[in-house]
Amino acid sequence: MSNDSGDIPEGTPGDNPFKGTPFEQIFNAIGGAGGAGMPDLSAIFGQMQSLMTPYDGPVNWTLATDIARRTTAQKPDPTPDRAEQTRVADAIRLADHWLDSTTSLPSGVSTTAAWSRAEWIEQTTEVWRVLVEPVAEHVVGAMGKALPSEASAMAAPLMGMIGKAGGAMFGSQVGQALGGLAGEVLTASDIGLPLGPAGKAALVTHNVAAFAEGLDVTADDVLLYLALREAAHQRLFAHVPWLRQHLIASVEDYGRGVTIDVSGIEQAMGQLDPSNPQAIQEALEGGLFEPQESPAQKAALERLETTLALVEGWVDEVVGQATAERMPAATKMQEAIRRRRAAGGPAEETFAALVGLELRPRRLRDASALWGSLRTRQGAEGRDAVWAHPDLLPTAADLDDPLGFREDLAEPDEISDEDFDTALQKFLDDPGPADGPADPAEPQE
Repeated sequence: MSNDSGDIPEGTPGDNPFKGTPFEQIFNAIGGAGGAGMPDLSAIFGQMQSLMTPYDGPVNWTLATDIARRTTAQKPDPTPDRAEQTRVADAIRLADHWLDSTTSLPSGVSTTAAWSRAEWIEQTTEVWRVLVEPVAEHVVGAMGKALPSEASAMAAPLMGMIGKAGGAMFGSQVGQALGGLAGEVLTASDIGLPLGPAGKAALVTHNVAAFAEGLDVTADDVLLYLALREAAHQRLFAHVPWLRQHLIASVEDYGRGVTIDVSGIEQAMGQLDPSNPQAIQEALEGGLFEPQESPAQKAALERLETTLALVEGWVDEVVGQATAERMPAATKMQEAIRRRRAAGGPAEETFAALVGLELRPRRLRDASALWGSLRTRQGAEGRDAVWAHPDLLPTAADLDDPLGFREDLAEPDEISDEDFDTALQKFLDDPGPADGPADPAEPQE
């Protein structure tokens, strides 16, 4: 085998350390020798180099944002004018005023904005980076760990290239996901995550107008209802300081547990035609290195799913209270938002593509019912006080019985007859101290 680069180890047909592993088939498919001998690493480098441009980190974010922008540019994406900026600001100001009477959490809005789709991409990329990179880093790392130990030293330069190719692959997937999401998202917090800058309440006005066209509701009511949801999200994220990190940590916990199914890769690669580059590319983009979920990962995803459902359920509850006597069209809007969720909207698709999370729409209704039941029994302050610490939050099991959450904290006059009789009998059966009551004049030990 030729060694033009000078730093690629030579090999002979009899000393291929990759033989019998998925990497033998991967190298042959990408550009190896095609036989039982040592793969032609120089050829592989040449093939893979064309996939990449220089970048830092586990994801090629330059590629991701370029693809996302090109996706949004395929349809009209007008920049909101001053009149639209004013309409959004006025709607959010009114929304905050209405919310003052339904929640003990104060306003979390410091600035407002009307965004184009391209501006949504620009303003949310930093948070997406925090959410996606832990998963990408561990997937690429797991690819390296799947390499047999005797081949690790020889393949070190190649693994660096595979890592870069993996980052480009992630960048492409992220870009496509964000470009599609930008075409449908309505507000900065539309998917239950604090994606935009802290304190900035924003609506994507072109998408809002498109959403309103299919509803039997006035454009002003649609704008105000979405402003209420955005302002409610902002209150929660501003005044529950642990919530943002709690959500991000759940994604990071998922990423740390990533493992790669080596046997699955071997089987998939064995079915590819090495002479068909398009088939190879489709396999890479279609989940060839898709991670396998461990019990720890499933637990992390359940925590994330539950917390997102609780966020959306709380917003649904407080907005419902704020509009009950003020907006006759609010019920239609609430159902439209719920139908949008249940149809498997952009949030579900994006999370499924980026972190493996598929939201269960049923959880959102359960969470809303839980918060409403808690408010009925303990008032708005009791409901909102649950956000004081993550340990107080309802669990997935609590969402299975939303009306029973914190029933143990019912008022004394709500004690059941059975519980009262049990407590009374226990009192009557207790004889007290054997030597009778203590003299109140005597000091007690």
